[in-house]
Amino acid sequence: MSLPPLVEPVDALSDAERIRTARHRSLIPLGELGQRRLRAAHVAIMGAGGLGSPVVLALAAAGVGTLTVIDDDDVELTNLQRQIVHRMSDVGRPKVDSAVRAAADLSPETVVVPVREHLTRENGVELLRGADLVIDGTDTFETREAVAAATEALGLPLVWGTVQSFDAQVTVFWSQPPAGAAPVRLSDVYPPGSVGELPTCAMVGVLGALCMQVGSLLAIEAVKLITGIGEPLLGRMLVIDGLRGRQSEVAIRAATATANTAPAATPALAAPIPHVDAIPAGALVVDVREPHETALGTIPGARLIPLAGLLEDPGSLRGSPPVVVVCQAGVRARRAAQALREAGVEASVLAGGMDAWTSLERSTA
Repeated sequence: MSLPPLVEPVDALSDAERIRTARHRSLIPLGELGQRRLRAAHVAIMGAGGLGSPVVLALAAAGVGTLTVIDDDDVELTNLQRQIVHRMSDVGRPKVDSAVRAAADLSPETVVVPVREHLTRENGVELLRGADLVIDGTDTFETREAVAAATEALGLPLVWGTVQSFDAQVTVFWSQPPAGAAPVRLSDVYPPGSVGELPTCAMVGVLGALCMQVGSLLAIEAVKLITGIGEPLLGRMLVIDGLRGRQSEVAIRAATATANTAPAATPALAAPIPHVDAIPAGALVVDVREPHETALGTIPGARLIPLAGLLEDPGSLRGSPPVVVVCQAGVRARRAAQALREAGVEASVLAGGMDAWTSLERSTA
């Protein structure tokens, strides 16, 4: 459903800004009014990394008036594969400095407020106060929960996205949406304590181009909310499978309905994938790591099928004994097990992956 615009427009654009954003002004239903709303808007961007980088570029180019960029990290060489706001010359320097420079190069009238701090539950409300909406591109769930808590306290919409390996999710959370829209919070999708410690990009990798795609989607959601056009992803989660080129949508709703909550569809969430701590007798072990990983060792008797190959034809294992999938830490194995189960194959995941198996072998040696 459409929502009313978040901000009142500025009275007029400068002549230079009118020329720079001319293609927006001719875009129906955004138009000049929408462009003036963008000029009046203040967006807080959590993180200047894989997702925050394209968001900064897209929103500065779009003519958003004020961007507050919150990140306490310095640029590392390994960031440059996906964090496109930074350059080789930025390595060792604060990430927020790159955001300031890049935005100024695109949109001289956009004000970028760099905040080199780590957002926590204690300082979140203060750091986000004054923004019209928040975009979360952080990479730890502890920080995501802190950002969500602050936006709920302030009543701000939270444009939320996550990328891991070849997979991504994008949605909008809002605890106090306009009348007629149902509130949805991060805790409705991920209850406190349900996620645990997520693997880092260094452990499972991340496709740089997918970060750019998801960052663009986050920026589009922000533009829609600011200008009141289109249908924001409030109550819907976009799920992206980059490896297979597929996008799907999951309906989400508040975990506890209230009298003020409009009815929403029940989330079509997948059934939990079973995990095992030991390999059952007679099970087929399938190792979905890449050849350069399995060359360093694997479980004796395991069948080596890299994840991409398994996802191309999970049904090829129909008729096999029960499958136990293993990867390095568990993320790829869960994805493989889900695909196998959807193809009618009984599959579970070895909890902790090769890391846990290797530790156990060493302790019993």
